[in-house]
Amino acid sequence: MVSRSSESAFKDETVQPGPPRPVLAARGISKAFGPVSVLENVSVEFHAGQVHAIVGENGAGKSTLMKILSGILEPSSGTVAFQGGTVETGNLRRMEGLGVRLIHQELNLAEDLTVLENLFLGQERRRGFFLDEGTMRTMGRDVLAKVGADVALDARVGELRVSEKQMVEIAKAIARRVTVLILDEPTAVLTRREADRLFEIIGAFAKAGVAILYISHRLEEVKRLAHQITVLRDGRVVTTRNAADLSPNEIVRLMVGRNLSDLFPPKVYSTAESNLIEVRHLSVPGHVTDVSFSLKKGEILGFAGLIGAGRTELFEGITGLRDVSSGSVLRAGRPIRISNYASALRQLRAVYLPEDRKGKGLVVSFDAQTNYSLLGLKRFARWFVDRRKERAAFQAAVDQFHIKISDPSMPVSRLSGGNQQKVVLAKILAVEPEVIIFDEPTRGIDVGTKAQIYRWIAGMAAEGKACVVISSELLEIIGLCHRVIVMHSSRAVASLEGEAINEDEIMLYATGVKGPERAVTL
Repeated sequence: MVSRSSESAFKDETVQPGPPRPVLAARGISKAFGPVSVLENVSVEFHAGQVHAIVGENGAGKSTLMKILSGILEPSSGTVAFQGGTVETGNLRRMEGLGVRLIHQELNLAEDLTVLENLFLGQERRRGFFLDEGTMRTMGRDVLAKVGADVALDARVGELRVSEKQMVEIAKAIARRVTVLILDEPTAVLTRREADRLFEIIGAFAKAGVAILYISHRLEEVKRLAHQITVLRDGRVVTTRNAADLSPNEIVRLMVGRNLSDLFPPKVYSTAESNLIEVRHLSVPGHVTDVSFSLKKGEILGFAGLIGAGRTELFEGITGLRDVSSGSVLRAGRPIRISNYASALRQLRAVYLPEDRKGKGLVVSFDAQTNYSLLGLKRFARWFVDRRKERAAFQAAVDQFHIKISDPSMPVSRLSGGNQQKVVLAKILAVEPEVIIFDEPTRGIDVGTKAQIYRWIAGMAAEGKACVVISSELLEIIGLCHRVIVMHSSRAVASLEGEAINEDEIMLYATGVKGPERAVTL
């Protein structure tokens, strides 16, 4: 997602050294949830005109620290300082009044309201007793143009793509006075163009003297943007250093104690001679046009392409989550008819891990055990749920996937992103599928948990399961997949194997430099 050629130019042009006194600072911050300590004596300073990256594994305390600094949470001990003076903690409105803005990793928009209503929710402009809709529309168009968001003000947010929602979230944050801008995994769902536009916005704000706090698991972004890097591990500060003094390998070692080269398991290629799944000339109205491919047992098949190319919609069509206008799906050479997700599970033996784990993969108000049981509830119930059997199966999944849960009854929304993804993974595997579709399986997940998930995916393939990995992270596609299909503008335009699976070749097809006149039947 990052253009390497612009790295040094970006920093030199946009970010100036910060003044001695920080704009925002954490002073000896500790935070515990019941008996679980999340932060311990964390002190870190953020200066005007600097981009300061906070990195660490999921559960390291990054998001908790950001919520304390932005006024959402109150620390168990310690203080927060703004421009040298101590401020009241746990007071969101007060921090927003000071210009401290947090853009959440998980979107925080009202799905049933329009884009315009979301932009000014709680901050509506008025003319006397009436809303000043004309002024809000003018301001709304300006701020959407500023972030490069091509969405209508009257569009309902729930109908937007995930990447479009993220741009609306960013526009909402910068529509008001900003002194400190906190971004938690802001590019996880953005296209390359959208991410580059966001980086330009970050640079402009830094140049104007705003302090930028940037959380990302994408180390290439951290190296591009940051001047200071703070590494958190197990709720403590490991180090705060100049970004120029840390290589990506050093950052990973400080975070998790391993090198980037250890991230992916060795590739073990399938020896199956026949195809388990064949998709022929499949079309999904408005999203996918005449796509064909095959998949063998034991194979990890990657789907690369820019966001909006049709990858997600293709597999939503295959698994009965979207209507298909034409084409066929065969299992072991026999055509099958899939009308809904239940029939895909029954006839195709396929499960789908969605890219939006909170919106589509989990019921976030339920606890982890209930979420785990939902897809395969018949295993535990006839007339009533056998709670003992359910608890035993869930505990086995917790052990298998190393899910960290301090309180079994707490809602899954309180788990870290990595642990939420592990719950979704355990949930779909509990029904013993033969085909597993992973859509952005490591979005917003730390390096250590990514390595675990990669090992599990490779292990599933080694057991004979057919795996599909849809990912916007090229390192993930290149390091994990046996074969890669590239999509561009709703069509499959390339099938790559061996040494052809490289960043340059994938991007040439994904951006349309090669193809789409070479659309292929795979």
